[in-house]
Amino acid sequence: MDINAFVQAHEVAIRLGAFFGIFALMALWEILAPRRRLSVSKPKRWLNNLGVVVLNSVVVRLLFPAAAVGVAAFAASHGWGIFNYLQAPFWAAVALSFVAMDFAIYLQHVMFHAVPVLWRLHRMHHADLDFDVTTGARFHPIEIVLSMLIKFAVIVVLGAPVLAVVLFEVVLNGTAMFNHGNVRLAGALDRRLRWVLVTPDMHRVHHSIEEAESNTNFGFNLSLWDRLFGTYTAAPRLGHEGMAIGVRGFRDERQCATLPGMLAIPFQGTREAYSISRRFEPGHEIR
Repeated sequence: MDINAFVQAHEVAIRLGAFFGIFALMALWEILAPRRRLSVSKPKRWLNNLGVVVLNSVVVRLLFPAAAVGVAAFAASHGWGIFNYLQAPFWAAVALSFVAMDFAIYLQHVMFHAVPVLWRLHRMHHADLDFDVTTGARFHPIEIVLSMLIKFAVIVVLGAPVLAVVLFEVVLNGTAMFNHGNVRLAGALDRRLRWVLVTPDMHRVHHSIEEAESNTNFGFNLSLWDRLFGTYTAAPRLGHEGMAIGVRGFRDERQCATLPGMLAIPFQGTREAYSISRRFEPGHEIR
């Protein structure tokens, strides 16, 4: 059995093992060295945020039984995609596919902030009143479905190998839990680490209630995209302890910290502008 076939056969076990292992480590870290004091009951938030994870998992399995791995295997069997067409060396195809998919996630994230109808979906993620490991998995089911379709298209265009897809999804899920963690890193370590990876202090800025800050730091895994495209902000103006987290107009616990309220967020509130250009309003200095 080659490595692609092995990974495809054990994809679910690999992903679940990585998810629960990293989640447990991050949850323990948050208890031992929290970065901020939480404003909402942790059991309440976790029950509802993890309820969204279960709901999304069921929706994805019902709509896309083969998931991204199946799409990658299908593309390979038909010779679809850039790397299949070019017959690129396997490890080159894996490495380049990983980087290209990470860039695609960055662009998708920017798009979900820049397009008002997509922002309505994505703001459920941002409406969390606190910021911890469960925030990294809190997305509206419709956004998850759209994200999967975008991912499928990227995989087919690239001809990404099965190993690259599984590796990318495991790393992305792990880094999403890490960079959403309510954890404290030494300042020197954070500064060095964020030259390569998105750290919790870097991504927390993205969850600021201030649009000039939340429309920056879009990366989930590699930090270079924000630096290359001018969307990088080093720190919030009020500091990590002083910044408010969430979305203006969505501050009620009953709406932002309960499953029914969260699922209704895209269909409530005003159709407010939330374009990337708001970063450059007078008085919004980007560091």
